[in-house]
Amino acid sequence: MNEFQGRRIVLGVTGGVAAYKAAELVRLLVKAGAEVDVAMTAAGAQFVGAATFQALTGRRVWQALWDERMDNGMAHIDLTRGAAALLVAPATADFLAKLAHGFADDLLSTLCLARDCPLLVAPAMNRQMWENPATQRNVAQLRADAVSVLGPAHGEQACGEVGDGRMLEAQELFDELHASLQAKTLAGKRVLLTAGPTFEALDPVRGLTNSSSGKMGFALARACAEAGAEVTLVTGPVTSATPRGVLRVDVKSACQMRDAVMRALPGQDVFIGVAAVADYRPRQESAQKIKKGTATLTLELEANPDILAEVAARPDAPFCVGFAAESQDLAKYAEGKRVAKKLALVVGNLVQDGLGGDSNAVTLFDAAGAHVLPPAEKSEVARGIVAHIASLMEQ
Repeated sequence: MNEFQGRRIVLGVTGGVAAYKAAELVRLLVKAGAEVDVAMTAAGAQFVGAATFQALTGRRVWQALWDERMDNGMAHIDLTRGAAALLVAPATADFLAKLAHGFADDLLSTLCLARDCPLLVAPAMNRQMWENPATQRNVAQLRADAVSVLGPAHGEQACGEVGDGRMLEAQELFDELHASLQAKTLAGKRVLLTAGPTFEALDPVRGLTNSSSGKMGFALARACAEAGAEVTLVTGPVTSATPRGVLRVDVKSACQMRDAVMRALPGQDVFIGVAAVADYRPRQESAQKIKKGTATLTLELEANPDILAEVAARPDAPFCVGFAAESQDLAKYAEGKRVAKKLALVVGNLVQDGLGGDSNAVTLFDAAGAHVLPPAEKSEVARGIVAHIASLMEQ
């Protein structure tokens, strides 16, 4: 679902060199179908001119409290009425201080006080300004006031120094803003997920594993967090970045994953087993690298724990969701897994439709039957799965 189509976003631009990224963000928002009103401070206009934003949005830029386009002279109030969100990017140390202490001496700061929509800020400043105790106190106060603080990132800065303080990139801000607009269908819920493959060591350099990128599990973790849940993600060895707001626990083997899940399980409302857990592990791991000798090598294997089945069989089991990646007969095997393990929901897909890629096509199997989700990016598929989980939990 395109959360931006037909919705209006107010973008505040303050005086930092990162203002050039705001222009790219506007382009992304407009391309996604959003209407964007830009409100600039006088300092912001020193870095990127109003004409740039007017060209990108097709709308005049707002800069003055006394703008005569508002017949009632109340631009500081009316601009956020009906807006989906107000995002300030870049947000300088000075502007964060204004917000934290309630100052309203220009159009943008007054807009933030008189807003009728969620407020998000993307800090951008020198690393020492960001680390200054005064800035940290101001940011803590803003978070306590329910202002979403996006970033900052760590890296090289315009001044040549390296550290925290870089504004997030335009695409990252676009994604964060999109996430903020999602319905909070899992607000107050705690969700535990597994993702990625497991690796069962044969010796110090070799092992048995499954082909899994972890992309679907990470997309689901992000979607659950977007929906307002407190999310813990237990993941096998993957390279994916941790979604914002998600607690990540890294493991390697199936037994390590099982132990991590059991430690995190108390108090969880939902368990989603997305990981491609290896079914077997070597009975014995060689302490030294196995040297090539004969033409054949015999391995003695033993079964790994079935984490999902163990969780679902508990008397205090949370709402349990399983995944079934099959190469054929999807409905037969997915529904069979749901019934055998007594799961509330199984997400089934054919490996040729999504394994390792950025998109997927899945079918949801629950007590009411099969529900097909259209092929889409894994982020959108994940949001569809989360919406279905939320609907089942309400029944």
